[in-house]
Amino acid sequence: MKQERGHFATNIGIILATAGSAVGLGNIWRFPYLVGEDGGAAFILVYLVCVILLGIPGMVAEFIVGRHGAANAVRAYGIVGGKKGWRGIGLLGVITSTIILGFYAVVAGWCLQYFFASLANQIHGGSSGAALYFKQFSSSAIAPAALAVVFILITHLVVTKGVRHGIERVSKLLMPLLFILLIVIVIASCSLNGSMEGIRFLFHPDVSKITTDVVLDALGQAFFSLSLGTACLCTYASYFGRQTNLMKSASQIALIDTLIAILAGLMIFPAAFSVGVKPDAGPSLIFITLPNVFEVAFANVPVVGYIISVLFYGLLVLAALTSTISMHEIGTAFFYEELHITRQRGAWLMTALCCVIAILCSLSQGAVDISVLGMNFLDFCDTLTSNYLLPIGSLATCIMVGWMVPRKLVKDEFTNWGTIPARSYHYWLFLVRFVCPIAIAAIFLHQLKLI
Repeated sequence: MKQERGHFATNIGIILATAGSAVGLGNIWRFPYLVGEDGGAAFILVYLVCVILLGIPGMVAEFIVGRHGAANAVRAYGIVGGKKGWRGIGLLGVITSTIILGFYAVVAGWCLQYFFASLANQIHGGSSGAALYFKQFSSSAIAPAALAVVFILITHLVVTKGVRHGIERVSKLLMPLLFILLIVIVIASCSLNGSMEGIRFLFHPDVSKITTDVVLDALGQAFFSLSLGTACLCTYASYFGRQTNLMKSASQIALIDTLIAILAGLMIFPAAFSVGVKPDAGPSLIFITLPNVFEVAFANVPVVGYIISVLFYGLLVLAALTSTISMHEIGTAFFYEELHITRQRGAWLMTALCCVIAILCSLSQGAVDISVLGMNFLDFCDTLTSNYLLPIGSLATCIMVGWMVPRKLVKDEFTNWGTIPARSYHYWLFLVRFVCPIAIAAIFLHQLKLI
């Protein structure tokens, strides 16, 4: 079944949609707790260097594959690599994104539940009350799984509308709304007594805190946050026009992604420091620690605390949705193009697969004993993708683009066939050929506890 491929209609649509694929719970949940655990501003300083040296070059490499291939990730890698064997990198990306969407939807469902609970003003009793609420909800059999499926279905509705009328249109709405909500909460957080301590924690680096673990965590976060290795960037780039400046677009997307991550820190740490909460609360930060922070910080004006709590969890839902849309599109494009079916049927296949994974991940949180290699199924999926599949896919992309693809093809795509200056081309190529593979290999070995 021959179908015309969609394309983004505007440059701002390209930037917002692709930035939306990167911006998600990784920025608003993972980035702040890593900042708290790894020394605040010291981590941010290293992270910024990693984005420049690893993130942007890696993004451009995937953009080149996607735009030149002008097809789903599997076919695009085969076209650009010149051999069918390279299709395996794209297939790995499709598998990775499907697994990620499955367990990511569970966490997104938790955010949805917390949004409803905040609206109903149900979370009370300090940190112990919040911990009990989270444990009872996440370990139940029906509600978390149902909310995860609901989140996937919402994502499905957007993706079936296509590139311009679904992904681009929704991104143009969600991304500005997400940014506005962030700014409102940041202003409220920074206005609290004692908030300056949290601001100093974020912007006054102590270089003595920079250790090997901090550097490798920052590398991993840059890699995770910018969606490298998921085939997302490749898939979205297949909808780019020939006039799109790949290096400029990657830089703008990385800037937006980093700005939102830092704003997330400004939203959380000034409020946390104002009530004496330690910054190293870890992964439990948003579901157990922050409800108590909002309750205590705004105890004198409970209505403000209520509003901030509702806005915060609404923000998490929006951030999760911008990411789930991109992950869903990877599999949808693969199914409908490779199986020669309609986009709607391809989307339903992706939705069905992800719902199965999501239900298993949700049930493994306490309702049913579903474990693999000593981990519950959600943790196994997270470990498998983050520690193994993402680094392997990204490393293979850098090797292919940096060493195997004809230089003329790469340079033509980078310079839009000679229509834009090539001043940064040789610097970018050096980073992709040498720096990125070494950095990604270091992340991989760090995840395996070998360094």
